[in-house]
This record gives sequence, C-alpha cells and structure tokens, in this order.
Amino acid sequence: MALPDGGPGAAVTAGGMSVELPLWRAISWSRVLALAYALLRFFLLYPHVRHPVAGWLYLGALVLWTLATVRAFGNPARCSWPLLGVDLAMAVGGIVLSGYVDTPRQTAAGVLTLPTIWAACTVLGFGAKGGWRLAASAGLAIAAANILGHGGLTLDNVHNCVLLLVVGCAIGRVMELARASEAALSEALRVDAATRERERLSRDIHDGVLQVLALVRRRAGAVDERLGQLAGEQERALRALMTSGQLPAGTRGEGCDLRELLTGHADERITVAAPATPVLLPGQVAAELAAAVGAAVDNVRQHAGPCARAWILLEDEPAAVTVSIRDDGPGFAVGRLARARQDGRLGVAQSIEGRLRDLGGTAEFSSAPGEGVEIELRVPREGEG
Repeated sequence: MALPDGGPGAAVTAGGMSVELPLWRAISWSRVLALAYALLRFFLLYPHVRHPVAGWLYLGALVLWTLATVRAFGNPARCSWPLLGVDLAMAVGGIVLSGYVDTPRQTAAGVLTLPTIWAACTVLGFGAKGGWRLAASAGLAIAAANILGHGGLTLDNVHNCVLLLVVGCAIGRVMELARASEAALSEALRVDAATRERERLSRDIHDGVLQVLALVRRRAGAVDERLGQLAGEQERALRALMTSGQLPAGTRGEGCDLRELLTGHADERITVAAPATPVLLPGQVAAELAAAVGAAVDNVRQHAGPCARAWILLEDEPAAVTVSIRDDGPGFAVGRLARARQDGRLGVAQSIEGRLRDLGGTAEFSSAPGEGVEIELRVPREGEG
C-alpha cells in the first residue's frame, strides 16, 4: 500500500516531533501491560492446564521478545517490517500452542489463549506502520490461528476476531490520516517560511537594487540605449520575482527552449552555436541554466579584455544538456577560484556553481595563464544523473 509522502515518521511538525510518536509509545507500553496480564492469568490457571511447562517456556520467550522490542515499538523509524513479521509469528505461534497447552475441555469452553490481548498489539503495530489494509491482514492471520488452532469456529472466537479487526483497521486509518495531515502542515509551514523570506528580500531589493536599476535605466537611456534596455529588463524581472516568487512568464512552463535564452548573448564578440532543433527543458531549469551562462559571459566581458572573443556551445544529449563557454582571454592560474572563495568573492560560487548545484548538475572550470577559460555546465534531464 502506498503511504503518504515522506513515509512513516518522516514528517515533523514545527516543534520537531512527529505526531505519530505518542501513538507508537502507547503501543509500546500497551505491549508491556498486555504481557503482564498474560503472565498473571497463566500464573493463576497453570495448575489446571495440560502442559504447563510448554506454556511457561512460551511466556518466557514472549517476555524476552517484548522487553527487547520496547524501544523499537516506541519509534516508527526503529520498527522495521522484519521485526513486525517476527512479532506476528510470536502471536500466531502462541495462539496455536494454546490448543496444546490447555485441556480439550478448557479449549472448547473458549478459554483465553497464551498471549491473550498481547496479540492485539501486533495488529496495532501493523496498522501504525502500514495503515488499515496491513492491519486487516495481520488481524486475519491471528483470526485464522484462533479459529483453526484454538477452539474452532465459536461465537466467542468470531466476536474476538471481529473486534480485533475493527480496532486494528481503525488505528491504521487514523495513522494514515495523521500522516497526511502532518505532511500538509509541513508543506504549509514550508510555504509560509518561503513567503516570509521572499517578503523580507523584497523589501531589501526594493530599497536598494530596484532603485539603482531604475536610476540607471532613466539616465542611461539617452547615453547607451542597450544599457538602459538591460537595466529595464532586470528591473522587471526582479519585480516579477518579488511579487510572485517566479521568473517572468517567458521562462515558466514545461517546454522552454534553451536556445532562445542563449542566443540573446550573441554579438560581435560572442558566438552562440546550438542545435537546429529546440532544446526543451522545464522553465525554471532553463532559466537557471541561462542565468549561469549569463554570469559566465559577464565574467568574459569584465575580465577577458576588450578584444577577447567567446564561444557558447549548446549540446542536447539524451541524458543531459551541456553548455560550454570558452574565451581566448588571458585565463587565470590554478587555485585562483579557491582563493577567491576564501577571500569572500562568491560571484562564481553563487552565480554559476550554486545554480548548477541546485539543479543537480555540475560546473567545471579549466584554465591556464594565457590560454583563456573554458566552463562546462551540465544539467541532467529529469530521471537521469
């Protein structure tokens, strides 16, 4: 049965504690109390049973098993399926053994089994771990052991089995709803935190970057039309990001052509080579990859010299999309990027490497003094990498 996202015990509330844990702890303690009841009941009745030694041996094994699994049943992360399987085997084995330990008269009279209500805790464990369907499966296995191995198809047996199935399925369903509610709460908290952070950043951007971009756009329009146009584009993109948390409409959707985003870099110094067919990527992925390429092109314009040329090569492979940016500038020495990070200059680390890391891709730099710089950006397609 498919469980809600995150699986048992994966989601946590704002307080850092899963809503499942109290129920699991209740199941763990109920197993101990049920064990104490089984021991007390057999102690009072063992002089009247047919094979008391076999009963005590089973109960001794049940004591060791219950105490050894107290911590496991108190936490969904520790309670594994093999452990639950052994627990079910202990319950079924004890029920079947009860038909051998008791006298035929007591068995026919509907005397309680060796594990008594301890077997119900096994069904609760299956319900808490896997939902009502698995609880029903475990309950049916115990019901079959009751009917076939102890007492037959009697009214008491049927009543106890139906009660066990109802309780187990109810607990399983409650746990499923609790997990779904917790997952929804976690997602709501995540969205709320992201919204608050975007609002905080929006205030800072509005008071600083947007004001500067607006000033540049107004004053550069008469002097440098291209600079004014770029400033206006960045201002609009930032405003869209601040208000909706998304990039402009042209970069959203499931089928954004990366070629269209890269060809805008082409000019007399920058050459762009791309496949003849569209290179489609999810809009957000394409936008982030194009932004990383833009940061690399900006580095060429700023650091490679006024006469340097650059080439952008876009390759569309079955498993990944690769963009290579190469220039014929002066290059840089080995270790320069590492020293820049240590000095707090994070342009490359954040604008290029950070974007590719968030996309699950890689950014590789190669350079030597006098040989230019080559950057290879590789993003795996969905399901690859």
